[in-house]
Amino acid sequence: MTDSDAEPETSDSLKAFGEVIKAFRKRAGLTQEQYAPRVGYSVETVSSVEQGRRFPSPKFVDRSEEFFDAFGAIKGAAKHLSREPGLANWFRRWAEKEAKALCLYTYENRLIPGLLQIEAYQRILFEGQLPPMGDAEIEENLVARMKRQKLLTERVNTAYSFIIEEHVLRRETGGPEVHKAQIEHILRMSERRNIEVQVMEQSRGHHAGLDGAMRLLETPENRWYAYSEGQESGVLISDAKVVGILQMRYARMRSQALTLEDSQSLLRQMRGAT
Repeated sequence: MTDSDAEPETSDSLKAFGEVIKAFRKRAGLTQEQYAPRVGYSVETVSSVEQGRRFPSPKFVDRSEEFFDAFGAIKGAAKHLSREPGLANWFRRWAEKEAKALCLYTYENRLIPGLLQIEAYQRILFEGQLPPMGDAEIEENLVARMKRQKLLTERVNTAYSFIIEEHVLRRETGGPEVHKAQIEHILRMSERRNIEVQVMEQSRGHHAGLDGAMRLLETPENRWYAYSEGQESGVLISDAKVVGILQMRYARMRSQALTLEDSQSLLRQMRGAT
């Protein structure tokens, strides 16, 4: 089974907020089709919020509060909403498992893995997003990613393995100074006992990960999951057969990438060349 996460799992707080919106809408004698344009959102968005399937934006909350003249009831309900801010809808279920994992394996061929990104690198990525993000949204994403990164230092009994394509490490995202700081950070993290970083050399013409980036983890219940991400989408994979195939590929990549010592040596060369 592969689980697509186009929208977050619902929660009691999201359901409760949705019921508040629905109650005010019905009290005003409006259908979802009539209400949606009045607050500047699609009918689909209104429906998802009312069903507790979508986290309402601050603008949605403010516009609804003002439109219904709700005496602070809608804003009050919004204060009790629970979900991990700054995480894409499709990523949240993986993030929940990631936070408790016994081991986490990451192969990346596009960007520095999020858990290893420095703030300056992250900011460049968020500021370059399309459609553009607002300042508040950028800050929310930065806070969420920095919070995730605490896993590397706080969960010292979790084993982390990263395999990163050499071309990703050589791309000077943010300019020479940011690049140098990013490589330095990866080097420091690779010196921790629970973190392994390997570089997949550009000169290797073929390897087992050419089908794309992947992540694997083992839960405290010794269950394995995989995660695959694309443009504006992500898939949590629980099918044992598929996960087994990805485990086999990752194991092969670990033998095809540079050793830990050679990877650190190459990273030092990159740092010195910037």
